Amino acid sequence: MHYLTSAHRGHQPGSPPPSGEHGWGGSRAEDLLAERFARGGIDEDEYKRRLALLREQR
Repeated sequence: MHYLTSAHRGHQPGSPPPSGEHGWGGSRAEDLLAERFARGGIDEDEYKRRLALLREQR
């Protein structure tokens, strides 16, 4: 049985933990994007376009 504490309430196993001022954090979003690219989910042009957008948002 799992008990939730106020520090962990709402956090699902396998989901990213809450982070600082950028929501998930810029590097976390970039890591997820790179993973999609590496797995073939998006092509190189799409990867570069989305990466540029992420970096503009900082």
